[in-house]
Amino acid sequence: MLDNYGDMLSVEEVMEILTIGKNATYDLFRTGEVKAVRLKNRWKIPKKAIIDYINKRYEEEKPRAKKF
Repeated sequence: MLDNYGDMLSVEEVMEILTIGKNATYDLFRTGEVKAVRLKNRWKIPKKAIIDYINKRYEEEKPRAKKF
């Protein structure tokens, strides 16, 4: 998963991966849903933080899926 990306991601890469806009991306950082750090006026996001976020959202949605 996400093999084409480095260990630290930019805001633009997070937007691309999650297919969300800039405001939604910054909201994830602000609320702490995605761990991010600011280095020299640039946000850096560990790839693991995005993977953890995706896995958490998947687990939250799983019970809502219809069982046949």
